[in-house]
Amino acid sequence: MNFTHINEQGYARMVDVSSKNDSERIAIAQAIVKMQPETMGKIRDGAIKKGDVLGVAQIAGIMGAKQTSALIPMCHPLNLTSVNLEFAFDEVNASIIIEAEVKTTGKTGVEMEAITAVSVAALTIYDMSKAVDRWMEITDIKLLEKSGGKSGHLVRD
Repeated sequence: MNFTHINEQGYARMVDVSSKNDSERIAIAQAIVKMQPETMGKIRDGAIKKGDVLGVAQIAGIMGAKQTSALIPMCHPLNLTSVNLEFAFDEVNASIIIEAEVKTTGKTGVEMEAITAVSVAALTIYDMSKAVDRWMEITDIKLLEKSGGKSGHLVRD
């Protein structure tokens, strides 16, 4: 079996993407943070003692996307052209739904950057809110959509 990230000597390597054509790459990822309804209310009302939870999570998610290649072995450093995070309150399930859309024009996709963005944003929500709710859950981290490159446009069912 040929592995893409292993060289002839059996050592790890970063895949050579230099022969690929540049194309617009977009990825959308999601994470969900489940919590007690009271915790969600405090976040919404700005009553968490550490400060503006979603404002800090927004910045953390952007920073996470920008640092993906430093965190994930063999991820190519990318020149991101856009990182946008959105947060939605799910009152029925006492959850915050995080979505990140990441864009670039380049030779490789931004799926890992989008997934890292929502993961870091979710961890930030947890960190800033854990004093009032230690049993929050970070769930459903997944890629929702991607476009660009050979695989074209894909959307999760």
